[in-house]
Amino acid sequence: MATASRLGSRIDAGLLVGCVVLSLIVIALPADNREPIATALRRSVVAPLVGLQQGAERWRTAWVSSERRQLVVDSLSLRAVRAQALQLENDQLRKVIGLGSRLDWGFVPAEALHSTAPSEDVVTTLTLTAGSTAGIAQYSPVVAAEGLVGTIYKADPTMSIALLYTHPDFRASAMSGDGSAFGIVYPHPARATGADAYMLELRGVTTRVILKPGTLIFTSGLGGTFPRGISVGTVVEQIKTNEVWTRTYLLRPAVTPSRVTSVLVLTAQRVTQGTGNIWGAVVNGDSASRRIAAAGDSLARRAALLEAQARQATLDSVRKATIDSVRRSLGAPPMPVSAADSAAARRGQTPGAQPAPVVRDTGAQARRPSTAPGGAATVKRDSARPRRDSIRPDSTKKTPHS
Repeated sequence: MATASRLGSRIDAGLLVGCVVLSLIVIALPADNREPIATALRRSVVAPLVGLQQGAERWRTAWVSSERRQLVVDSLSLRAVRAQALQLENDQLRKVIGLGSRLDWGFVPAEALHSTAPSEDVVTTLTLTAGSTAGIAQYSPVVAAEGLVGTIYKADPTMSIALLYTHPDFRASAMSGDGSAFGIVYPHPARATGADAYMLELRGVTTRVILKPGTLIFTSGLGGTFPRGISVGTVVEQIKTNEVWTRTYLLRPAVTPSRVTSVLVLTAQRVTQGTGNIWGAVVNGDSASRRIAAAGDSLARRAALLEAQARQATLDSVRKATIDSVRRSLGAPPMPVSAADSAAARRGQTPGAQPAPVVRDTGAQARRPSTAPGGAATVKRDSARPRRDSIRPDSTKKTPHS
């Protein structure tokens, strides 16, 4: 075993020495004779080593190009994410600017800074980049283009803390769009994930009022904190509770706090004077709808009456024309047009229509003389006056001959 190892070592040493001698000989040869020998060695003995070198170079080039390509892809992805975020922010800014143009006065714009604490699953507070120096005070309403966001909890000179509707201490008086239902808005305690994590409850609605899914809910203005007409959310379904005289409804809020980047804070004067119909609150819309329906019904009845009168006039005209044509075909003169029909035609009534009966004094008619066909005046007896020959003497009264 040791002899075989010594033999292998000697062979390796001999090959090394031979290679070194050949290398020196090749280096000592002129350039014209050196190139053919080198080419022959690269094609025969050194060919595997040359292949390995070329493969290593190709792998290195591919790795470098792949790394560059990955850097380009990452840069493009980051730019796309930033562009999407900028687009969302621009959309919100446009909406806030539109809301500010509709409000026209009585608000303070501010940027919303979100907390980066990983323990907060649901956003309950926001830091605003405006404070008491700009006119923000405690309990000032915070709104967005979609609707209600929350209220100011603390106002510093340059910063303020907004308490969102997701906070457990949040309360707001609300009503339905038509003003038929009133209640108090609470944060929904059963937390979920995604968009369902931000849900609200409308409590204290009277039992006689039933709200359908999709009904819009707005602030009612009661309590003095929020003005009337700010959009709160829409009704999802009724929640079963132990309350007997009231109902509770689950609301989907109009605003998602995690997506809010810019808000408007309403001033105290604007809260006092209200916001009007900016968020589309239809107050007393049910009564307005009833008035519109009643006006439509009256117009429909009038149109139907006019149509019936026109149809009757057409039928009377056709009937009269048919009778006249039949009389002409038989050689009889046409029907004369009476003075009443002419007067009715002038008044716009249907010719041949029966006039309203006139109540006459029968006693005056009986006393008025009438002309007989022969021309002699005849006097009608008054049937109410008793005749002399019909009066019988009283049996109790004695006559002179008795």
